[in-house]
Amino acid sequence: MVMPLDGIKVVDLTRLAPGPFCTMVMGDMGAEVIRVEEPRRSSQLAEEGGNAGIADAGDQRRAAAFNALNRNKRSIALDLKRTQAQEALKRLCQDADVFVEGFRPGVVQRLGCDYDTLSAANPRLVYCSISGYGQDGPYRDLVGHDINYLSIGGALGLIGEENGPPAIPYNIIADYAAGGLQAVVGIMGALLAREKMGRGQYVDIAMTDGVAYMLAAVASDFFRTGIVPRPGAMPLNGGAPYYNTYRCKDGKYLSIGCIEPGFWENLCRALGTEEFIPHQHEQERYPEIFDRFRRIFRTYTRDEWWETLRRAGDVAVGPVYSLDEVFQDPQIRHREMSQEVGQVDGEPVRQVGVGPKLSQTAARVRRTGPMSGEHTQEVLRELGYSQDQIADIVQPGHSE
Repeated sequence: MVMPLDGIKVVDLTRLAPGPFCTMVMGDMGAEVIRVEEPRRSSQLAEEGGNAGIADAGDQRRAAAFNALNRNKRSIALDLKRTQAQEALKRLCQDADVFVEGFRPGVVQRLGCDYDTLSAANPRLVYCSISGYGQDGPYRDLVGHDINYLSIGGALGLIGEENGPPAIPYNIIADYAAGGLQAVVGIMGALLAREKMGRGQYVDIAMTDGVAYMLAAVASDFFRTGIVPRPGAMPLNGGAPYYNTYRCKDGKYLSIGCIEPGFWENLCRALGTEEFIPHQHEQERYPEIFDRFRRIFRTYTRDEWWETLRRAGDVAVGPVYSLDEVFQDPQIRHREMSQEVGQVDGEPVRQVGVGPKLSQTAARVRRTGPMSGEHTQEVLRELGYSQDQIADIVQPGHSE
């Protein structure tokens, strides 16, 4: 079966969420992804916390198989502080199409795999760096995480209740969307440009840039009007009754998104509040409407309201799910956003499905995630190294 990125080789030097997600997407699309990891000694595996600290090989294998971020990849372990390992990485990149790294600016120079070095040997290489603040500017060397990039990029200041503290979202906005997904977009654009120019280029992804980029619409309103948007006060961040969440009888929440006048009218009729139909955008009436809606929604459970309002027709409504509920939803199941992708020691492995649906070149999960360094010997042999040379590259006591 033909896949969109058949024949594209990706070398993945990333560690945290944005980079592995970027290369997961490319792997789902058919790219050959080789993940370069730091070797871990057995003592480290026993001492570290989390999945990295699982000492039992069976548990390590299970954790690796269930890790969707590493699916469709092979893993090699190289100690890039050693000259032999640096040379092996350079050889790996000689025929690569894409190189992705997620270190702080300056680190790859010390590891001998910066853009200038790799592109000199392979001018067609598309080299992508993912960082918090980018490769230049006054913040380039600052450390940070999703919450910091959301703060400086402007999104966190828009999320939360009016006159309350910011509401901290899970790390999907800056890390996965502003970082990982925009890296995919940048890389794809560079690969297309390569067909015209005949050479690759450097792709500089800053998660803070990505957050601000995704505020294009709200920023446009600010540039036009000069009005600073506030959390919990705008139509789309909690300030309006027609676009909000409501607590139901069972303590669960329902989301309402009736922006269009027709949807608003249908909602009001379904709730028996026809008198509010003409007042959708009259903010002085909002306290009254909020109070009435909140009392009404508390009379039935979330799922009872979900069924009632769906049957009413053309009411933008949805249940606010916990994650265990998401993958039981019939629409999510129909769209195959939960898939059995293989087995590990006889146990079925279930992962999130693939988002983009392409009619002729469908993306798919071809293999589950490898254990760290599982393919070191295999990949080095493919690069032409002898067994003695491999032994010299892979130091005794390290994962192979």
